[in-house]
Amino acid sequence: EQEIETIIHCGDIASVDVLKEAFSDFKGKIYAVLGNMDIERDFPTRPDPTFPQLEIFGNYGTFNKIAFTHFPEIAKKLCNTGKYEIVFYGHTHKPWEEMINKTKMVNPGNVAGLIYRASFATLEDSKLRLIIL
Repeated sequence: EQEIETIIHCGDIASVDVLKEAFSDFKGKIYAVLGNMDIERDFPTRPDPTFPQLEIFGNYGTFNKIAFTHFPEIAKKLCNTGKYEIVFYGHTHKPWEEMINKTKMVNPGNVAGLIYRASFATLEDSKLRLIIL
């Protein structure tokens, strides 16, 4: 409905079943990083051949002038490089936004409603429409 072309996932997908439930109808590109729940459960690097649009990074990924990671400590380091306009992270589940130097650091929260109310972020400019989980 919103013509989202790309999803960035900040980690803790946790299982291939969650992946199938959440993204089976989405045909755009999905970029994801591994969170602690993925590492603890040995979430595979390429979870399922039915998701060729999924690209999984290790500690962090980049897309245009955007970086994304699971852990806030890594997000802060990415912000301090000055290479990115915005850095997204997960882990705490708390929706949050702050400036570090000239980089915006954002936690979109979590769609499952764990600890905090369910939330996500969107980013749109003339070239790009993203949803960040």
